[in-house]
Amino acid sequence: MAFEHILFDLDGTLTDSYEGIAKCVQYALHYYGIEENNEENLKRFIGPPLWESFHIFYDFPEEKAKEAVLKYRERYHTVGVYENKVIAGVPETLKTLYDNGKKIYLATSKPLKLAKIVL
Repeated sequence: MAFEHILFDLDGTLTDSYEGIAKCVQYALHYYGIEENNEENLKRFIGPPLWESFHIFYDFPEEKAKEAVLKYRERYHTVGVYENKVIAGVPETLKTLYDNGKKIYLATSKPLKLAKIVL
């Protein structure tokens, strides 16, 4: 079966966003006196909504979790968004698909402004 339309997710599929996300989570947690260096704990923040992650993984009440998201974004919007790295082979794969007439789409929960910076 040949596909004409192909949908990719941004984080973790086209780009490795771990460094930017992890450092921003650390920045937010540090504000509350929490030092987190465990890579597995930091990786849990990739994917789900940020406020939910702060709430579930660190038992932050809803308002504190929302405040932690603001601290996260304080760093992410100026530094973290630039810490994304394109995964090896992705540009070549996308070019091959495009050259073969495939329609390529991108899905992300990032705000459009930030997704454009990453791209």
